[in-house]
Amino acid sequence: MALDTIVSVVGMLGEATVSILLLRRKSWRTLPFFSIYVAWSLLTDIVGTYLLIYKIPDAYNRFYLIYTPVDACLQFTVLVELARSVLSPVRKILPRGTTIILGLLVALAGLAIWPLAGTTVPQDISSNARFYVHFQETIAILRVVCFLVLAGFSQVLSIGWRDRELQIATGLGFFSIVSLMVAVLHSHQVEIGAQYLRLYQAVTFSYLGTLFYWVVSFSTKEQERKEFSPQMQNFLLQMGGGARAGRIALTDLPAERSKQKDK
Repeated sequence: MALDTIVSVVGMLGEATVSILLLRRKSWRTLPFFSIYVAWSLLTDIVGTYLLIYKIPDAYNRFYLIYTPVDACLQFTVLVELARSVLSPVRKILPRGTTIILGLLVALAGLAIWPLAGTTVPQDISSNARFYVHFQETIAILRVVCFLVLAGFSQVLSIGWRDRELQIATGLGFFSIVSLMVAVLHSHQVEIGAQYLRLYQAVTFSYLGTLFYWVVSFSTKEQERKEFSPQMQNFLLQMGGGARAGRIALTDLPAERSKQKDK
């Protein structure tokens, strides 16, 4: 119990430090949803720890039911924000509604991942608990996919390890990979004992490792974003031009012209 308390306090100190660094570096201007997510994590950890220390199980269960969907929605917005931030050097040539399109793409990726995430859900829990765990594992796989895409296409996207987008995705990816490994092991584990507790301690320490990595990363000044390669700029320009051309073509249809005349 003393170790759990120490780990909780260290985690909250780490989240508080990351929040302070985000404010100090003014990263909240370009990454507002990530800044909100870190502050939200700190607040919910404080509330959850308080409920556990004072042994208010019913209140903690209700708090967890509210916390889980809100936390998942915030993580979804963080992933969309990372994708939008990566495209910031060419934001002017992108079509309007790019953020909505990115959100739809992330949502579609989540729907595709949903069946795969179901294989990591333990079967020895209630149906309601399985749904919440299934939801959490889907978001975790999405975080891993986001990290792999940014890391794999870093050269094309002109981002490096000193860019905030890749730093955030790396921290989320590391923590998510460990949590998924533990979820898979747990789903094939019959007995709950010391090994079960050690597995979840590994998840906790991986989160502390993510916080430490973010503290070190955000302590340094962010490097200026590089411009995309000419080939990438031309590709995005063609996509943006194609979308605009499509909108112009639609407005030039006879039905659209008659509507404009009626107005």
